[in-house]
Amino acid sequence: MPFANFKLPEGIVDAARKEEIIHRTTAMFVEYFGEGARPYSMVLVEEVADGGWGRADETLTLAKMGLPPASK
Repeated sequence: MPFANFKLPEGIVDAARKEEIIHRTTAMFVEYFGEGARPYSMVLVEEVADGGWGRADETLTLAKMGLPPASK
């Protein structure tokens, strides 16, 4: 079963963009593995609270990355 897990800062993508991520990722799986992979493809789009993730031993926030605060 092809599986993709996207973790994004909370609030930076809306429902339509999440749906697009799911459709495009599934299409990629089908391109690589054939149409038979479609019913078994799983794409998970998770939102992570601002400051709840990091890289290279540094906690990242939207502000540190120069991004505007997420709209609620």
